[in-house]
Amino acid sequence: MPGEQPDAALRAGAAFKKDGIGMVFTRLGENITRIEEADEIAEHYLGLIARISAEGLDGEVSVKLTQLGLDLDADRTAAHVERLAARAAQFGKTLWIDMEGSAYTEKTIALYERVKARQANTGLCLQAYLRRTAADIQRLLPLQPSIRLVKGAYAEPSALAYQSRHDVDASFGGLSIFMLDAARAGRKIRIALGTHDVTLIAQIAKYADTLGLPKTAFEVQMLYGIRSDEQRRLAREGFAVRDLVCYGEAWFPWYMRRLAERPANVLFALRQLLP
Repeated sequence: MPGEQPDAALRAGAAFKKDGIGMVFTRLGENITRIEEADEIAEHYLGLIARISAEGLDGEVSVKLTQLGLDLDADRTAAHVERLAARAAQFGKTLWIDMEGSAYTEKTIALYERVKARQANTGLCLQAYLRRTAADIQRLLPLQPSIRLVKGAYAEPSALAYQSRHDVDASFGGLSIFMLDAARAGRKIRIALGTHDVTLIAQIAKYADTLGLPKTAFEVQMLYGIRSDEQRRLAREGFAVRDLVCYGEAWFPWYMRRLAERPANVLFALRQLLP
């Protein structure tokens, strides 16, 4: 992450502008204890969305529902999300909703369905390692959804989630193909693939090509500071690419929890530090 303050995040985003790479900004932090904190977060994001446009960036925002008060007041959380989506719509952008641990999966999807009925420019993150995700995509297709597919970072039991890298990769690829098939069949769906696995991206792109779909039939989203060279290469080759920039004071517990929950994350982080 480029820093704790939004100024640092926006500067990082501006550096990618010349490469034709868009941005997704998110302020770190999840569960809160006072509903007033959710109000403050919502106001923060309202201002950030306006700043992104004022600075001429192709940027969108992604929010966590627990940070907006889901544990405390679901109705108030939905109202916050609707306000943020309405602000994003003023600038022709999508508001993304992050997915959290499996305890929140159904609540998050239900709230997305509720907000999507009022604000069409709302997107949702789904996790490929969860066994339920294929059914969730099928469930959401009638809504003309925007879906960001990620592999998943939370520690989940085998009854709910695939455990091996092979199985998670296979699920990610299969779900991507399912969404591309839906797009080819005329379904309106925005597909964003949140992965740093360039081999998997190449395989999915090859399948899209066999369907006669353009490279922009899906977009690639990667974290700031991870495989930036690959992000630029993909953008040069004509793919739609977005860089996910995290910022905020809650970076340390977020980072340490991610490393602790899935040991493979430690190895991945170390590999990024090696030449």
